[in-house]
Amino acid sequence: MARNNSKRLGVGTGGTDTPTPPIMDVNQEVENNPSPLSFVVPTEYVDLPSKGQFYPENHPLYMVDTIEIRHMTAKDEDILTSRTLLKKGVALDKFLQNIVVDKKIDISRMFLGYKNALIVASRISGYGSRYETKVACPACLVNVEHTFNLNEANLVSTDDIDLDELGAKATENGTFIIALPAMKISVEARLLNGIDEKEITRLTEQNKKKKRIESLLTIQLKRLIVSVNGDEARTSVDYVVDNMPASDARYLRKTYQALTPTIDLTQDFECSECGYEQEMEVPFTADFFWPDR
Repeated sequence: MARNNSKRLGVGTGGTDTPTPPIMDVNQEVENNPSPLSFVVPTEYVDLPSKGQFYPENHPLYMVDTIEIRHMTAKDEDILTSRTLLKKGVALDKFLQNIVVDKKIDISRMFLGYKNALIVASRISGYGSRYETKVACPACLVNVEHTFNLNEANLVSTDDIDLDELGAKATENGTFIIALPAMKISVEARLLNGIDEKEITRLTEQNKKKKRIESLLTIQLKRLIVSVNGDEARTSVDYVVDNMPASDARYLRKTYQALTPTIDLTQDFECSECGYEQEMEVPFTADFFWPDR
């Protein structure tokens, strides 16, 4: 007996017994089932401390108050977990450069406080604002699990600072003049960026390899000081730093820290072991970008 392939395959013949299937609307089908290639990674705008002040006029961040970044992807996680990049110490910068939408912005020439704002925002978009990590209690010294809320971070701008009270004043060049109380001189200081951070790390490691006395503090001061009483000669700056009284060095570091636009990550901490309470800065441990490790 011959098979009735028309009924079996559902093919209409135009008769009344076999209904003709409806004609498919191709455009409607595409709309209902969009191509995976049409997916666009979401982006967000990150508020910047001090809204782009202290950058030179030719810098892409000059007087810019936000930066657009895209949300973290699996490819970005590859960067953050690359052993080669981690060993070289460039994984984080490469990751940040990858998620910044405006490619004219060079992460290495961004102020460190601005980088911190991007780091926190990208972590929230990738893994959420809940940050669980182990913290050493300052009182009982026990490592305890503690949860920080990254959404509670606040931007710190120089607009919120009384420069006169700090004995400092801003210049048109984006630098600060700071009077040192003991030496009775004025130094001009600038904000450090990613290039300075890498150079400080390089010089510090170099001293370790050559078994020299560690000089992290003086290296930092020599990088941030532009001039001394208007004298920009590096020999003058180096001489002043090498002979600076400890009280002035401490004053300069504290003043510089207060002047730096950044993101405040200070939150309340309570030890689950001994009950000790204090304010604590959110630590950047391995759990920050690698919560599943």
